[in-house]
Amino acid sequence: MEGLRFSENITRLRREKKITQEELALFIGVTKASVSKWETGATIPDIMILPQLAAFFDVSIDELLGYEPQLSREQIKYYYHKLAKEFAEKPFDEVMRESEELTRKYYSCYPFLQQMVILWINHGAMAPDEKQKEAIHEKITGLCERILENCKDMGVCNNTIALKCLVDLQSGHADKVIELLEEEKMNVNRIEDKGTLLTLAYMAAGEPDKAEKAAQIGMYRSLLDLIAFGENLISLKGDDLTYLMEIVRRLDAVIRTFVMTGLNPNTVAVYDYHVASLLCSKAREWNQEMEQLVKEKLEQYVEAVRCLFADGLTLHGDEFFSTLDEWFADMDLGIEAVRSEKLVLESALEGLENPVFTRMNDQEFLQSCIKKLKKIHFRTR
Repeated sequence: MEGLRFSENITRLRREKKITQEELALFIGVTKASVSKWETGATIPDIMILPQLAAFFDVSIDELLGYEPQLSREQIKYYYHKLAKEFAEKPFDEVMRESEELTRKYYSCYPFLQQMVILWINHGAMAPDEKQKEAIHEKITGLCERILENCKDMGVCNNTIALKCLVDLQSGHADKVIELLEEEKMNVNRIEDKGTLLTLAYMAAGEPDKAEKAAQIGMYRSLLDLIAFGENLISLKGDDLTYLMEIVRRLDAVIRTFVMTGLNPNTVAVYDYHVASLLCSKAREWNQEMEQLVKEKLEQYVEAVRCLFADGLTLHGDEFFSTLDEWFADMDLGIEAVRSEKLVLESALEGLENPVFTRMNDQEFLQSCIKKLKKIHFRTR
């Protein structure tokens, strides 16, 4: 009965009913000594007696035992950030075992399982060898399938579908993602923009504050999607330099217009790094103009990382997106980063050590970028 609270629960319930140990024993058909031993924790009742006790006190067997298979949002947030911090500070295998034990303990708490999927996706690359990384991918897939088979919460299920698709892509199973999403996402007759309908509904209902919030959230999400789709096109058209440069020009204009480096520096950092590394790897001709463009992108990358740490790796709105802070605060994991500062900065530094940048003639510039990031590192430790 480790981790349960049967003895204290049976004592509390008996006293609330204002009956003696002898009266309870008489009703259940056991001795007074048996009830006494239950309350001191010396013994536990036979499993066949538990339903009778639960019925007598008008509680579930889980309540009687003190077993809590469901976690609150605050508890889920606590466990996630605790484990994320430990992944940065403790041996990987030790933290992985701890997260697996919690997963088994709360195997029917599907919002918690979803966050464990996110935790393992964000930290699985730290596994010491490829075999273990593959095993983690299998665990993630298994948890996703369990959630999708048993969870009744459509929000959790929809998020889990997206996570499973991400893992399938990482595992080389693009066919599974296509099978799952193609019919829905490529259907020209599908009404996609439910967010706009919600905004209109709030306006019609005379709730302008909620309408503004829904519109800002929709616009913010659309901006992130626009940058993500732009990155996809950049990867697809990497050999067509003219088209690639036009994509970059348009995305840069969006990022400047909406001040995205301050609003969501992580998204901008990923984008700038993607462009810089792709130009280095794909450009057939390497000239001064191309090198200058890569330098600009790397400078923007470093600035975005700097802004990320200046914000404390937290999500937030700005003067234009004035309702987002409240929205972010309501997220399952809160506004805190899903990975520790240490791991995020190590990843940013590793990015600049990518061999693709050896193509640059000005290696001193690259080293200066690395030094700037290392200064951020020392400042945040």
